[in-house]
Amino acid sequence: MVDEGAKDKIKGKAKEAMGKMTGDRRKEAEGKTDQAKGRAKDAMSDAEKRAEGMKDSLRRDER
Repeated sequence: MVDEGAKDKIKGKAKEAMGKMTGDRRKEAEGKTDQAKGRAKDAMSDAEKRAEGMKDSLRRDER
C-alpha cells in the first residue's frame, strides 16, 4: 500500500515531467508543489511515529 505522501510525490513527478515535455510552466510548478506536499506529509508521519515511540518508551519507564 502506498501512503499519501508517496502518492503526492509520484503525482507531482508526473506533472512536473509532463509540464517540462509540453513547455507548460504552470503544470511543472504544480508538480513541484505536489512533491513538496508529499514530503511534508512524510515528515508529519515520521514525527507522529517518533512521538508514539517516545510515548511508548515513557510508559515502559513508569512500570
